[in-house]
Amino acid sequence: MQRRLAIFGITGRMGQSIFRLLRTESRWRLIGAVASSSSGRLGQDVAGDGQPSGVHITSDAQAALIDAHGKKAAVAVDFSAAIAVAAHARACAAAGVPLLIGTTGLDADCQAAVHQAAKDVAVLLAPNTSVGVGVLAELARMAGAALPASFDVEIHEAHHRTKRDAPSGTALKLGEIIAQARGRTLAEVAVYDRHGAQPGAPGSIGFSVVRAGDIVGEHTVVFAGAGERLEITHRASDRDVFARGALLAAEWLAGRSPGLYSMRDVLHQ
Repeated sequence: MQRRLAIFGITGRMGQSIFRLLRTESRWRLIGAVASSSSGRLGQDVAGDGQPSGVHITSDAQAALIDAHGKKAAVAVDFSAAIAVAAHARACAAAGVPLLIGTTGLDADCQAAVHQAAKDVAVLLAPNTSVGVGVLAELARMAGAALPASFDVEIHEAHHRTKRDAPSGTALKLGEIIAQARGRTLAEVAVYDRHGAQPGAPGSIGFSVVRAGDIVGEHTVVFAGAGERLEITHRASDRDVFARGALLAAEWLAGRSPGLYSMRDVLHQ
């Protein structure tokens, strides 16, 4: 049986990647597609110049969650702009549709709206839907807990030139995981800018960022101690790895009880 899917942010890189994957994925059927109210593609078929999909792009989140027969989506996935996520979360909560949020850079008000929605529906916060990055996070967690606090930590990430947030949501999540493994909060130990700065304090977690060309995504966590260094790296060369991971997570999310989940829950199913 096919599950019904709605995509928020259909005209973006991830929205288009997921749509292309759905063309070859028999377990899912696209029923709704949302873009911003200023998009030039409103009213057009999602497929653009390709074989028509029968689904037209709208800016109405609530309408996108219901198909022509009145059946609601099994899951909605959100890879839109951070400014739109709160409204999408409220729409999903009202419709009773689980929501996967892959958008990063959420401000405090948006995070509050997401947590409120999680009281009514299952919400999965996934700054990175790659299964490989999920494993990277687990390895970083293990290393953070096992290595002495004297080991310095550096997180390096690189993405395409048009990525809006820096450091990436994935890099920040990795920092949170390591800080928690050491019994600290990221706010206590993060160092984001070393221009003209003094050497980092013991136990700090430093971030460095590259925005260039069409880099899909690279993350490296470095644990450096006296006489030894551990590096854990994930490199994505094809955006489809994130699309495949998003559908894997969406399948896991469908039918879940209300609550806030993460990719760790998906990987530990």
